[in-house]
Amino acid sequence: MNYYPASIRNLIRQIAKLPGIGEKTAERLALHILKAPRRDAEQLAQSILEVKERTQSCSRCHAWSDATVCHICQDASRQIGQLCIVEQPADMVALEKSGAFRGVYHILGGVLSPMNGIGPDDIRIASLLRRIREEDLKEVVIATGTNVEGEATAAYLAEQLKAWPVKVTRIACGVPMGGDLKYVDQVTLKRAMETRHDA
Repeated sequence: MNYYPASIRNLIRQIAKLPGIGEKTAERLALHILKAPRRDAEQLAQSILEVKERTQSCSRCHAWSDATVCHICQDASRQIGQLCIVEQPADMVALEKSGAFRGVYHILGGVLSPMNGIGPDDIRIASLLRRIREEDLKEVVIATGTNVEGEATAAYLAEQLKAWPVKVTRIACGVPMGGDLKYVDQVTLKRAMETRHDA
């Protein structure tokens, strides 16, 4: 890579830090940016800075948002009596793309993993229980992953929610064991949401 000037080498190194981007892809992207009009490069740089400056966690559901409360929580057409619990914002996005769920969300920010020192106080369970206490919910859908940690988190949440007068369901078949929701296709996610069962 020493045949490139230092500025290009640095850009390649920075791009290669992105997940799933190897050195060859980083090199291709860096050369594309170099050949692109200056305005395109400036817009790319500006959008990266803007996402870092403006994006925050929704104060209600913890989704990514440009405002204090995200657009889903503000949407009056949502079924506010249904709450879907997911691990990460990307899982919520995957469910939204499937079109299978029209309620609201709660993003835990992770899963229980005692082996890694992650307990109930390390994810957003307290704020979930506060929402269940304060909001008029009819159903809580647990849509954590089907790996060991996701299943353990689902079982823990189901046990915690037994004390509340709310129907608790778990997404059903269709999501493969060990699967990550953000990588599951929309048809499978739609089927899993539509055939959910009691937790």
